[in-house]
Amino acid sequence: MLIYRGTPAQPLSPVALTIGNFDGVHLGHQAMLKRLTAAARERGLAPCVMTFEPHPREFFTPEQAPARLSNLREKLDLFEKFGVERVFILRFNQRFAHISPQDFVERILHYGLQARWILVGDDFRFGAKRAGDFAMLQQAGKSHDFEVEAMHSVTVEERRVSSTIVREALAAGDLALAERYLGRHYSISGKVVHGESLGRKIGFPTANIQMKHNKPPLAGIFAVEVYGLGDKPLQGAASLGVRPTIHDKGKATLEVFLFDFDGDIYNKHLRVDFLLKLRDEMKFSGLEALTAQIATDVENAKKFFLNR
Repeated sequence: MLIYRGTPAQPLSPVALTIGNFDGVHLGHQAMLKRLTAAARERGLAPCVMTFEPHPREFFTPEQAPARLSNLREKLDLFEKFGVERVFILRFNQRFAHISPQDFVERILHYGLQARWILVGDDFRFGAKRAGDFAMLQQAGKSHDFEVEAMHSVTVEERRVSSTIVREALAAGDLALAERYLGRHYSISGKVVHGESLGRKIGFPTANIQMKHNKPPLAGIFAVEVYGLGDKPLQGAASLGVRPTIHDKGKATLEVFLFDFDGDIYNKHLRVDFLLKLRDEMKFSGLEALTAQIATDVENAKKFFLNR
């Protein structure tokens, strides 16, 4: 899969394109990617995705922007699994925010990417002040020789699948519901980095997973499976939160204690799948009380895997 930051300097071969943020790559997004690759195959075009960094809401209202479900690398990995051949990552900044709908169509879609078939969501908006809509894009296609198709909503149990509804399920600790919307376990991936080594001092050494964003969509203590350390996933218990017993104003940290494992895994890139929420994050009176609770959490996570 080829990845471009912006549009290529020279136009490539004509493409089939879908456009969006794709946060979480949930079942609705997956339906779009499947339709994209099928239409591209039918027309002899390269299936491509256009996405944006940062998310527009992070640019306009960073303090009010929702928690990210996936970082860029996670999205790219999922795009590739669904057969996407090229990804165009457009930087969302002040200049881009002021592009008129007409310029977006002519400069980026037509001349920059040579789009011949475009798939968007039924609520798609584009251009400065979100002035462009599906009808405008469809009309522009007649002038610039591209087809436009709308992807209708995907529903689960009569509810429209969206990034918002996935966030709500995760915030409520309902991992099973989030899994139904995502079509897979919710996961966070990142590189193992050095932490404060507190876990090792109290008998529960943890892998500290680097977080790309400081506002995860869930928090608490979880039973998890970890991928990236062999052919099979490893089981463990994870803490995701601000560690109130240790810090008064800590930043979000993901720590994983792997059962029956003792190895040097620094700088390894791991994926942590969240299977069950065991409890909310709590502040304890001190390290002794925290250590006792961690031991209980580990036993509860092991029981979950035994009864799974």
